[in-house]
Amino acid sequence: MMSTQFKSYYAVIFTSIKSVHDDGYSAMAEKMFILAQQQPGFLGMESARDEIGITVSFWENEESILAWKQHLDHLEAQLFGQKQWYDSYKVRICKVEREYSFNRDTN
Repeated sequence: MMSTQFKSYYAVIFTSIKSVHDDGYSAMAEKMFILAQQQPGFLGMESARDEIGITVSFWENEESILAWKQHLDHLEAQLFGQKQWYDSYKVRICKVEREYSFNRDTN
């Protein structure tokens, strides 16, 4: 039986409904992604948008998440989101204790 080591990590799940006023949204989203990548404890991000937006960022620990939430540029983006870009949003923070995946070999 093969054993693999897995270190748990955290996922921040951000779901949102955008408002009709989204001037500057795409530029800020790109800026936040670049900035998040530079933060200690950042592990990655996945995002999709259709009727609702879903962005999941992955972090080593809760301290890294709290530091990112309080980053000055991120605070600015949060204010713009509340004032202009979102009709609603929800944030969920989860501990990931297990993962598995499937990837079809297309070669």
